[in-house]
Amino acid sequence: MSDTQFSFQSKSLYIPVIAVVVIWFLYFIEIQFGFNFNKFGIYPQTFKGLRGVIFSPFIHSDIKHLFNNSIPLLAMLWSLYYFYSKIANKVLIIGLLVTGLLTWSFARPSYHIGASGMVYMLVSFIFFSGIFRKFYRLIALSLAVVFLYGSMIWYIFPVEERISWEGHLSGFIVGLVFAILFRNLGPQPETFEYTKNEEFESLFDENGNYSPPEPNEDEEGTLS
Repeated sequence: MSDTQFSFQSKSLYIPVIAVVVIWFLYFIEIQFGFNFNKFGIYPQTFKGLRGVIFSPFIHSDIKHLFNNSIPLLAMLWSLYYFYSKIANKVLIIGLLVTGLLTWSFARPSYHIGASGMVYMLVSFIFFSGIFRKFYRLIALSLAVVFLYGSMIWYIFPVEERISWEGHLSGFIVGLVFAILFRNLGPQPETFEYTKNEEFESLFDENGNYSPPEPNEDEEGTLS
């Protein structure tokens, strides 16, 4: 696999930027005009709450919640579209839907909002994909993800009541499953092929020791 697979493409930048701009714009509208979009979040095990599968990643409770999600979302979306461009749309769209549905299926009866479920899905996918593919460039990316966001692992457990650990856990599981399912799609480690030189190999015995060929008595000698 050549280095050109990681060449810059505009969508690796503009999709992450657009996503972050949209969630900030919606928060601005909510504050500016006194709206409350929380009711459009995921409300588990209700038909009406299913709309949150689509809308919840764009809704945030306050500026701190929004800021904490914006930076990792931007970084992980860029990583997804830069390193996994061929499968990025599939991972993002299906991953968002499955994460939301999984959250809806078992979470506590409350409105679950925010992009953190999607962030956890992306972090999990990017980390495990690099490991499963055994591609040194992607393993380096996995290690960078662990360095930057390794502490996030604690929030897939109910350590804080106001945090939707169910959404985090759903995203983490979906990212792991997608890393397994898509491990043969997208970038793969480089493979090398070697040609066999039978004439050269005939100079060595089965133990690898040099064994010069027997002289041909029919050949005339040369004088120097």
